[in-house]
Parts: sequence; C-alpha cells; structure tokens
Amino acid sequence: MVQKNSRYRIVLADDHVLIRHGIKNIIAREAHLEIAGEVEDGEELLVYLEKDLPELVILDISMPKINGVELTRMLKAKYPSLKILMLTMHKNKQFFYQAMSAGADGYLVKSDSERELLLAVQKISKGSTYISPYLLDDFTDDVLKGYRNQETGTSGVLTRREKQVLAMVVDGHTTRQIAAKLNLSTRTIDHHRSNLLKKFKMKNSVDLVKYAVRHGYAEVE
Repeated sequence: MVQKNSRYRIVLADDHVLIRHGIKNIIAREAHLEIAGEVEDGEELLVYLEKDLPELVILDISMPKINGVELTRMLKAKYPSLKILMLTMHKNKQFFYQAMSAGADGYLVKSDSERELLLAVQKISKGSTYISPYLLDDFTDDVLKGYRNQETGTSGVLTRREKQVLAMVVDGHTTRQIAAKLNLSTRTIDHHRSNLLKKFKMKNSVDLVKYAVRHGYAEVE
C-alpha cells in the first residue's frame, strides 16, 4: 500500500498513444496520483518493472507480444503486491472472467467515463475490486445463479481427452470438426461431450462454455 502523504504511482501499458495520452490527462488532475511511466507492449512492461515497481498498472487486455491476461498471470506471480486494472474494449463476460481469474484487481471498459477510471483507481488502491458498470449487472446475475444452483461444479477430474474436447468446444468447433482433428469418431466425441455436461452438471453446451471459461478450465482466444 502506498505510504501516507505519498502519491499513488501508476504505469500505463497500452499500445495506443491516444489512449495513454487521455488517461494521463485525467490522472494529472488528481494531486494524489502520479503517472510513473508508460509502455507500449508486454515485453517492455516486464523490463520496466525490473527497475521500478509502481502501486498499479493500467493494462490493455489486447497487448502486443504478450496478451494482457497472460501478462497478468506473470506479474501476479512475480509481484504479488502489484495491483492491475485491466483496460479493454470487450464487454464480453468471457474476457472479464479470464482477466479476473488471472488475478486482475479491476476491469474497466474503454467506453467508461473519466469518473469510472478514477473510481476504479480509488477502489483498487483501497484493496477492493472494481468492475465496470457494463459488466456489473451480468456479474451479479451470475453470482445469484451460482448460489441458487447448488449442483454447479465438477464431480471428478477431467481426463486429458476431455480437456482437449472442452478446449475445442470453447473455441466453437462442431462435433464433426473435433472428431476430424482428434482422429476419432463423432460418436466418441458425443460421448466425451456428454460426460463433460455431466461432470460440470450443465444442461447444454452454451452453459458449459460459460462455466469453463469463467472458472479457468479453458480460454477464449
């Protein structure tokens, strides 16, 4: 946590100059905040943090060279105290769940207001989690559904083949496409899909994909 009477130091990581410029202008108006540095890609950020560790990184999820989700995992493993606010154009829940499961402390959509940016920084600096208003209602709905459905969850571990099939289902492949890629019969793939639905206690593939992405069993590219 930042020391009393010192400014809260932030590094911007985004490959778009105009985005960085806009955020800097907003942050500059706040006496207790400071832009310590800015970088254009993931590799540059890793180098920067070797010599200077701020309190917060505002990180674009679509970073060149190393994407924001993977970068977040790396940074949280190496710098556990570092806070990360994910900045994105994606209002899709799957990207949100990926970011949060990787360890992000907040999720801000680029079309959010200046007020939301400052609110995000404020909440994260105090140890809370920030969620964009664009996602907040959906997130609340998912939490409520989770509490209401006590059966949600896996019963048993996934086999190597089930993990392969699940990853392809998440990527949107059909049973026939998965069978061709894995050199298996469509009946075998249907059997694996059926087992996955049973293990995750899901009624259909759409719910299966949402749950798998949300809980880190698979990722959306």
